[in-house]
Amino acid sequence: MFELLPLDPKTLFLLYFWANFFICILIFSYSFSYATSDNRKILKIFGLGKLLLTMGWILIALRNLIPDFVSINIANTILFSACCYETIAMLSLLKNKSKKCYKLQIAITILAAIIFNIVVLLNGTINTRILVVSAGIFAIYLPPTIGYIFEKKNNFFRSFYVFCYAAFEILITIRAVYNYFNPQEQFFNHTVFDSLYSVSLFLLTLIGTVGFLLLVKEKQDLKIRKLLNDKNQFFSIIAHDLRGPLGSSVGLSEILVEEIDGYSLEEIKEITEMLHQSNKNSYKLLENLLDWSRVQTGMIEFSPQKITLNTLINENIELNKNAALHKNINLRFESAEIVEVEADKNMIETVVRNLLTNAIKFTEKNGEITVTLNQKDQKAEISIIDNGIGITDTVKEKLFKINRKATQKGTENETGSGLGLLLCHEFIKKHKGEIWANGEPGKGSTFKFTLPLAQ
Repeated sequence: MFELLPLDPKTLFLLYFWANFFICILIFSYSFSYATSDNRKILKIFGLGKLLLTMGWILIALRNLIPDFVSINIANTILFSACCYETIAMLSLLKNKSKKCYKLQIAITILAAIIFNIVVLLNGTINTRILVVSAGIFAIYLPPTIGYIFEKKNNFFRSFYVFCYAAFEILITIRAVYNYFNPQEQFFNHTVFDSLYSVSLFLLTLIGTVGFLLLVKEKQDLKIRKLLNDKNQFFSIIAHDLRGPLGSSVGLSEILVEEIDGYSLEEIKEITEMLHQSNKNSYKLLENLLDWSRVQTGMIEFSPQKITLNTLINENIELNKNAALHKNINLRFESAEIVEVEADKNMIETVVRNLLTNAIKFTEKNGEITVTLNQKDQKAEISIIDNGIGITDTVKEKLFKINRKATQKGTENETGSGLGLLLCHEFIKKHKGEIWANGEPGKGSTFKFTLPLAQ
């Protein structure tokens, strides 16, 4: 049996080439035919990694037929780059990811390529070059593998994927240890160990690719389920919250049509004011519903530009002064400095306007609302502070979530759906900022959000 096991290395490289070539076709076909826009980007990065890997294998297989600089330096640099692209795609599927993770992968890849090329320049032995390549590939795949191992709520697909890449790392380590104690003098070896190593690496690569595609599909299925849940909640809001004010409008208009002759001018004025308020509530809810649905479907274009927050806040305070005067609420703005941010002006105006409207709604007559603006940790922090009725812990937990209805009546029995806050959350999330609320019943509330400062 073992006499048949050693395989021709060039045959294995040819096998690698065709396997990676068909994997590329599979990934790009899946990307164009089935994947969502977000997943398509991830698949393209992964597919590009596999494409580079194919190119690298071709150049390595042509060793002794093309210049050494191409088959050694360029080929292995391409392999490192391929691994980098693949691991960046892997990191994109993690729940907890950051730009630092991507920068780390790029830094490790550049360092591995530089060290390898220096070793080649210094005429390092074949064995030394193999050890450096093994160490480089191990280092590139280590961060995402650790990320998947320590990620919470692993399911079967993720556990399967982690197993593949953990086995891949172990295989690389075994290869490096073996070569350290049994130095390799020729690049193309015909030993049993090299054959077993190559076949195992080939199988793990294929299984890992299948695992990656399963994770992409899982992510897509989760997003589809979320969209379906949001759609159901969307229709629930329409059915319940929109029906209320519309029903009131119909009832009031019916009274005017059928019994207008029996009412005095003062009573008619009172009914029309109620009708106007009901229509205003319906219009505001409908506007928020449409904006939220446009955000979910990607129809609202995100156009950040440098804006001065002080000016934007002052303009929106002026717009809300009449509503505040109606309840004799003192509405003021405090800021010790001019703050500029990179933001979409329309989105931030919507956020400030919604938060100010809510503060006025939940503040008693003769109350006070203060808007503050500060710079903290390279971020702008905006606070809308009121001394109104406050918020309970139960309501606080439900804020900014479409599947948790968080509503309470205002000081003059004003109603709301909580959709305005959901819209605020979506807009702030697009800016890579945060939004949250503090407060206690009877002690007022504070709504805060952050935005990155302009560079």
